Amino acid sequence: MPFTRGRRQADFLLDVDFSIPGSGVTGIFGPSGSGKTTLLRCIAGLQPCTQSHLRVNGETWQSADTGAITLPVHKRPIGYVFQQPSLFPHLTAEGNLAFARKRATQPVRAEDYDEIIQLMDLSGLLDARPESLSGGEQQRVAIARALLVKPQLLLMDEPLAALDLARKRDILPYLERLHQSFDIPILYVSHSVEEIARLADYLLLMEDGRIQQAGAAPALLSRTDFPVQLGDDLGVLLEADVIERDTQWNLLRARFDGGDLWLRDSGEAPGERIRIRVLARDVSLTRTEDTDSSILNRLPMRVVDITADKDPAMVLVRMTPRATPISDNQGFITARVTRRSQDALGLAAGEEVWAQIKSVAIVR
Repeated sequence: MPFTRGRRQADFLLDVDFSIPGSGVTGIFGPSGSGKTTLLRCIAGLQPCTQSHLRVNGETWQSADTGAITLPVHKRPIGYVFQQPSLFPHLTAEGNLAFARKRATQPVRAEDYDEIIQLMDLSGLLDARPESLSGGEQQRVAIARALLVKPQLLLMDEPLAALDLARKRDILPYLERLHQSFDIPILYVSHSVEEIARLADYLLLMEDGRIQQAGAAPALLSRTDFPVQLGDDLGVLLEADVIERDTQWNLLRARFDGGDLWLRDSGEAPGERIRIRVLARDVSLTRTEDTDSSILNRLPMRVVDITADKDPAMVLVRMTPRATPISDNQGFITARVTRRSQDALGLAAGEEVWAQIKSVAIVR
């Protein structure tokens, strides 16, 4: 899906040029005011464009040649999920879904309708009116409503922003199932690293109305020179395969390019592909392996580079497994340590260390 856009509004200029994959979740990440929502509104046709070009699945929706909307808003086959569910209060959940179903770009088969109801776990909520539903339940109805229009593109503008932490964690599994069940491109706006790390396959990093970087989400979120300040959220995303379940201790063993990691057993089966997040603040370093420790995950690593942290007392140490040539660019781990520790351990590029990982989280 290529999109080229230049729009000035008051003192803000949105100036982007990008293409995204035709399936999967593309996260749009950046600080407040960077242009994330404006970008979605332009794609949807809700915000006038003077100069833009947009193609979706080979079809031109907007042409830069004329500066006019080629495809009217109501004819664009999109689903749009806003921060607020915006359900019709006088209709039940089923009534809200029926309203969307009538406006689908093509007839919605009964089996497709049932699949969406099951996916969002709405069968017990269909007779309820919005005021009797929780915020998370309302948002699940809103997502189902967006899917029922049979979209070629699904736009999600911070759909969890209005929910408290518990409700966010309740609804994230539904978004993962949505990602796995529907082969349509999803543009997902958020300024939550946790959501992006869990959901995104591809990532656009926005700041001041421009895309600063674009690429595979695990690679971008693992960079120490990430252009948007992450603070304590800085770390790496690792793709790994579950290879063992230790039922005695309720643990999983997962293998990534840099070795094996033990994690809390959350039900994944051997052979299942998972995504793991390791925060730099949860990694400590030693010169020799410390076997007399409660930390299970200890990996022999080689320092690739050391960069300054935002905190002048700290540095970021990026490492790769000793058995992996640095040029392979695989299995990086990052640690945040004090400059004093760097000096005491004599850390420098090429030096061998042991990385002790205190906490590992499965994010997908």
